[in-house]
Amino acid sequence: MKLKPLSLALLCSSVLFASTAFADGVVNVYSYRQPQLVEPLFKLFHEKTGVEVKMVFAEKGLIERMEQEAALSPVDVLLTADAGRLVEAAEKGLAQSVSSEAISAKVPEALRDGANQWFGLTMRARVVYASKERVKQDSISYEELADPKFKGKVCTRPGDHPYNLGLIGAMIARRGEAATKTWLEGLKANLAVKPNGNDRAQAKSVAAGECDLAIANTYYMGLMMTNEKEPEQKEWAAASRIIFPSSPEMGTHVNISGMLMAKNAPNHDNALKLMEFLASDEAQALYASQNFEYPVNPAVKASDIVAGWGTFTPDTLNMAEIARNQKAAAKLVNDVQFND
Repeated sequence: MKLKPLSLALLCSSVLFASTAFADGVVNVYSYRQPQLVEPLFKLFHEKTGVEVKMVFAEKGLIERMEQEAALSPVDVLLTADAGRLVEAAEKGLAQSVSSEAISAKVPEALRDGANQWFGLTMRARVVYASKERVKQDSISYEELADPKFKGKVCTRPGDHPYNLGLIGAMIARRGEAATKTWLEGLKANLAVKPNGNDRAQAKSVAAGECDLAIANTYYMGLMMTNEKEPEQKEWAAASRIIFPSSPEMGTHVNISGMLMAKNAPNHDNALKLMEFLASDEAQALYASQNFEYPVNPAVKASDIVAGWGTFTPDTLNMAEIARNQKAAAKLVNDVQFND
């Protein structure tokens, strides 16, 4: 069997992990979050505790790998970029309950599992990037994005991406499947182009005049605004302003990055130390400021750039409820042929 490069990389990483899985002073992490987003945290954690973090990164497939490895898995902590994967891993029996006042005191109830099997670390809002040149209104609702007045003016990444599935899952929880399907059909009818690319690509489309309104996460705006390696992204960001969608029954949809302890974590104590550190005020501030996200702990301030986008009222739906609707959301995306 010929392994794809990613599969080979994961396999090699697991082999390397195997020799250190039970080593003193080590904690093993599987991460859906990109290395540059979490390595500064791991460096600070190592400086404070002496515990070394060994990480495997992949954009997909880590939960499946944990299932395959079962009790022999070397992983201690799983980091994700969305709530859906946290719930998925917990429902597959891959997580264990963590009782820690140091964590639960920092993570609001709506952003953690009721059985303490997973916890949010940072929040990002699913917002609208509105053209500064062509859009005059300064408020909008998610429902309004399906209004025919915006026909040919909206762009978004594919509907089956976890970020959009989270939003659709929240709509299902608030409106029900039938109403959400109607909304999704209206949104599709308003798309300027076929769903494609990532959230930065949507900002590029707004700057190019291909659409007036883009659905995207807040933190990409910060990443573009400060991108020195690709300065054209600063121009994309400068062409848009953020509008936080809101409606009477539903505030602005937020999703989370998060963490859980693996069911068979070989380095339980070090895993707990890492999780408590990641939930701490210091780590929250560093994590959120570097990634332009919102700390889950309301006592920790967002960075100046993030605060400059304005305030919003986050939807109070529990992340677990949103995540459990994602299968239904994926079905609706397929039923209305959103990506076609």
